[in-house]
Amino acid sequence: MIKKLLIANRGEIALRIVRACKALGIETVGIYSTADANLMHLRFVDEAICIGKPNANQSYLDINTILTAAEITGADAIHPGYGFLAENAEFAERVEEAGLTFVGPNADHIRLMGNKVSAINAMKKAGVPTVPGSVGAVTLHNAEEQARHIGFPLLIKAASGGGGRGMRVVERFEEVIGQVQAAKQEAELWFGDDTVYMERYLQNPRHVEIQVLGDGNGNAIHLYDRDCSLQRRHQKVLEEAPAPDIPDDVRQPILDACVKACELVKYRGAGTFEFLFENNEYFLLR
Repeated sequence: MIKKLLIANRGEIALRIVRACKALGIETVGIYSTADANLMHLRFVDEAICIGKPNANQSYLDINTILTAAEITGADAIHPGYGFLAENAEFAERVEEAGLTFVGPNADHIRLMGNKVSAINAMKKAGVPTVPGSVGAVTLHNAEEQARHIGFPLLIKAASGGGGRGMRVVERFEEVIGQVQAAKQEAELWFGDDTVYMERYLQNPRHVEIQVLGDGNGNAIHLYDRDCSLQRRHQKVLEEAPAPDIPDDVRQPILDACVKACELVKYRGAGTFEFLFENNEYFLLR
């Protein structure tokens, strides 16, 4: 049982974690940069510690400093929240090597799911339906062949990306090479990884997410689904749960498939499957 949790984040997510810990009787440690000493979550934690300068690289993204803060305060667990180091496999690994509990997926799962090419291959093996697309990564050498196979319009996406960065819609064959080059450059700029892939472009889908929880021992449950189609610049604005107008005979198999996938990889923690839903068919959003 966790006794003292360091929250490696700030703001709203930190407040949510504090609230949960208080309900469970777990002590909390808040961290802050020199610019954030007056943030709301610091009023509610049991202990707070400064971890550095305003620049995130010198505070919230500094793994060594956060681990030192945990040691100084006697925390036995770290919760990364979201953003910052939440999807950093090295951080998860270092936390556990230090003998602390990392509240989230293990390092192997973060590496697997952090790259959309490897993630989609794993989900295919688990029987989760995916958007028809390229086999593995797309390069300048195989881009035209992959495009012919997929058909138009198609979508080029960054393997390590999100938020619409490194994503290009291609409608004509003669645009393929130029758009692959542009997507690779943008992916390298934003994510430090120029790997891209292709998939069929679904023009009027709904964005549906399914929340899952796994215990790391091969047991998992789902927390049903939500519609996140209302977005601005590929960022969700409104969520509606359960997702409306989906027949139960369509909804239930995909819920079961998500649980099965978590069980197969022995997923630990909370996670989200993101799908495109069109014409009563689900396709995993890579």
